Amino acid sequence: MKKSITPNQIKENNRNLIYQYIYRNPRVSQQDISYELHLSRPTVTTNLSSLEEDGLITKNGQIDTEYVGRKAAAYTIVSDYRVGIGVEILKKEVKMIAVNLYGEKILRSVSEIPYANEDAYFQKVCQEILSFKDSAGLSDKQVLGVGFAMQGLVSPDFQTMIYGKILDCTGLSIHAFTRYLPYPCSFLHDADSAATAELWVSPDLSDAFYLSLSNHLGASLISGRRLISGIHGHSSTIEHIQMEPDGKLCYCGKHGCMETLCSISSLLEETETLDHFFEKVRSQEKDAQDRWNTYLWHLARSINMLHLIYDKTFILGGYLAPYLTENDLAFLYMEIKKLTPFPEASDFLRISKMPKHNITIGAALPYIQKFLDIR
Repeated sequence: MKKSITPNQIKENNRNLIYQYIYRNPRVSQQDISYELHLSRPTVTTNLSSLEEDGLITKNGQIDTEYVGRKAAAYTIVSDYRVGIGVEILKKEVKMIAVNLYGEKILRSVSEIPYANEDAYFQKVCQEILSFKDSAGLSDKQVLGVGFAMQGLVSPDFQTMIYGKILDCTGLSIHAFTRYLPYPCSFLHDADSAATAELWVSPDLSDAFYLSLSNHLGASLISGRRLISGIHGHSSTIEHIQMEPDGKLCYCGKHGCMETLCSISSLLEETETLDHFFEKVRSQEKDAQDRWNTYLWHLARSINMLHLIYDKTFILGGYLAPYLTENDLAFLYMEIKKLTPFPEASDFLRISKMPKHNITIGAALPYIQKFLDIR
């Protein structure tokens, strides 16, 4: 027997519809909402009053119309009614960002805190997060949760690090942080965080292979706008595909992994920065140009192999993305065409649409998305 919908459920549904409409269409009038959602004016008026009273929306000026008379009030959501905090844990520093309900940066901070798998470290990081929250002028109530982007594989419930060779954090529980924080917390693989940010800014993106070209190589497989982790949690760990058995030693203990050829660490000299390196590349310094061409050749080899397996859009993201140019893409296509057995169209490579702070923003976004989904 089919269950009937209660009046309270109808009211809640109308309230959520109105909130979502205002979220998608900032600065709308009561008349716009009534017309687009096919709701009566009294229903819209009641819900707008309720949402405004609860602090979720606010009036933001008036809307100009061609009609004579009183101008309609423009409604918009209160974008910082709730916020998410993303934290990227690295060997020598901790990056933090607070984002509003549109995924926009409120505040960002970087602290030099060398990683140590001990309680004093976790306590210090949490103190930094609380100070950061205060600096952003946020209350505890506003914070939906804290996502920790980690260099390693994460359990399906996002509570445990199941593989963390870079930071030596295998087995680490999220409880190490939650004992010092009054918010929900979760772990995310850093490449998955970056891919989450990419999905946020690309509503048209359905299936893709996201390559995180950062200090360490990472990837995320996107199918139907969902990230695929696999039965054992290590789908897309392309960084450990062995390309040159006699090559450099990878942190996993094997030789010649894709990590040793396509990570930023494999490109730069020890004290070199990306800014400094690309200044030399664009100035046509031979050593830097040779290194860059070699790097792109290795990247082309890797992409070709992966594209033969997953014939979808490839997104080039991570810390390297802001430095990539159309000429670099042309070079990659040229090298891939030499390697592939098929007539290859130059249409599947894309530079990330969110090249800055994508890992930290992506770590915060699941909390934002969950909030929006239940409104």
